[in-house]
Amino acid sequence: MTAPRAGEPGAIRSRLNHLRLPLLACAALAVVGVPAAALLRGPTGAAGFAAGVALVIVSYLISSLSVAWADAIHPRMIMSVGLVTYATKIVILGVVMAAVAATGWPGLPDMGVAIIAAVVAWTGAHLTWAMRSPLPTFERRDDSE
Repeated sequence: MTAPRAGEPGAIRSRLNHLRLPLLACAALAVVGVPAAALLRGPTGAAGFAAGVALVIVSYLISSLSVAWADAIHPRMIMSVGLVTYATKIVILGVVMAAVAATGWPGLPDMGVAIIAAVVAWTGAHLTWAMRSPLPTFERRDDSE
């Protein structure tokens, strides 16, 4: 079965198959990390850890959805939409994190640890998915005939 072409119903959904494994990896990280942070650093630590994992998930979902949308509309839009999405996310993330840091919130170190752990978990899971997924192939035409 082939994926729907750009503009066809289901085109965006068919371009998001890679999300399942990274989302499961981040969920597993949260299931282990939030209680551990609660035991080690209290409720503020647990909140910081949960916020860090959630931030990574939301960030990667926004990127995945915007690129899938662009590809479903017209594949030539992927690079520009991806770059604009990335730049916008980084600016917003920087402003929000600076504002949170200025408050002196004690959960910030836990949030930082969770962000690093979630990025590693997401990237590892995404790499695992990519290595196990069949790559599209084509046969090269022999021009010598």
